[in-house]
Amino acid sequence: MDNIFAAHQQQETKGNLSKTIDSVQSLIDLLQSTRDHVAADPSMSALHLAKLQTPVKQSFTKLEEDLKEVNKGMNAYQKALKDKFKTASLPTSSNEVLSEKEDLVNRAIAMHLLREGKFNVARTFVKEVSARAPSEDSEETIEVDLETGEPRNTRSWIEDLADADDVMIDGMEAVADGELERSGLQRKFTDMYHILDSLRNQHNLEPAIEWARQHSFELENRGSNLEFELARLKFVELYTTEDIMDDEPFAGPLRALEYARETFPAFNNRYARETSCLLGSLAFSPELGTSPYKPFFYNSSSFEEASASFTREFCGMLGLSSQSPLYTAVTAGGIALPILEKVERVMAQSRGQWTSVNELPVETPLPPGFAFHSIFVCPVSKEQATDANPPMMLPCGHVIARESLDMHSKGKSRMKCPYCPNESHPREAKRVYI
Repeated sequence: MDNIFAAHQQQETKGNLSKTIDSVQSLIDLLQSTRDHVAADPSMSALHLAKLQTPVKQSFTKLEEDLKEVNKGMNAYQKALKDKFKTASLPTSSNEVLSEKEDLVNRAIAMHLLREGKFNVARTFVKEVSARAPSEDSEETIEVDLETGEPRNTRSWIEDLADADDVMIDGMEAVADGELERSGLQRKFTDMYHILDSLRNQHNLEPAIEWARQHSFELENRGSNLEFELARLKFVELYTTEDIMDDEPFAGPLRALEYARETFPAFNNRYARETSCLLGSLAFSPELGTSPYKPFFYNSSSFEEASASFTREFCGMLGLSSQSPLYTAVTAGGIALPILEKVERVMAQSRGQWTSVNELPVETPLPPGFAFHSIFVCPVSKEQATDANPPMMLPCGHVIARESLDMHSKGKSRMKCPYCPNESHPREAKRVYI
């Protein structure tokens, strides 16, 4: 992949269209200037046009030179791709999996655009998807309902988004109809971006603190630390911010102490140790840098961590994941791509074929942030457990898949555990939820 990254970097730095755009803009300015001169004195139009010939020719020559670098970079990029993926076909929109799950892909794209604040793009995207979707009277369907298994058309996933949360009103229906003001989704995500901008870019805690105060009960039920983390940051801000209008040397610590008296009592039950540490730092106010409380006051990533925590809680209260599912899927796919490409190359060379359905031929290790649930692989069959083939625990404590259990107990009143001498009745096995 190094050659691909190098070609990509080359294209970004030298092979982009910035020079070409500047050259085109210069040519446009020249033409507009000549047009203004001709309009001001039509009798001199022939002279102005004659003067224009050489600069225009030079401009087109410059454009060709600029585009040579772009074409050179594109050729290098294509060559790097061909060298890396000689036997593998790159995924396209006609991919069988994507075509079968088209409505899920559309839903992920629409939600990603909304989460990123691209409301106009989301509205246009949903309108175009709705326009080419089969009508409700049509027998053609794109997907089946995930819960009922009943057929449905593309409009259903728009309605699903609308029903995801009562506060979203008509949600994607409103976006699809072009009525952004009526869209609860837009309103919610607009609020989130306003607060995030203040928190992350301006280091202004007030909007986030006000939001956390308004949703204190919900955050408490979720076991969230967000409200206290924001209060802690506010304490640190008051403590360390110097007011040039105030000559009192301990004005900052005194402001922080007053804020702590008003705010910290509400957090004493859950955060008694943390509040004690913050208040204990007042005794070291002249020399915080050498005090045991230095980590509380000199954390360069505190606002970034608070922003991530706020995003997680905001999306969680809407029933959404903190990361965009589309971003997660694409990132996980990018991580898995080199491994799958290597497997495909090896299989092509050995003339092998993977026949298992809905199962990858190799394990694809992903970072901990991409592990959303536990996975059980049967030690007997080496197959991953599913809802139809769940893990079953025998009385001896060993766990195998249900299909392995049925295979070992077939035609027997009692079966021996595959991993120890204990015998038991198949009915004694219990399903395990991991």
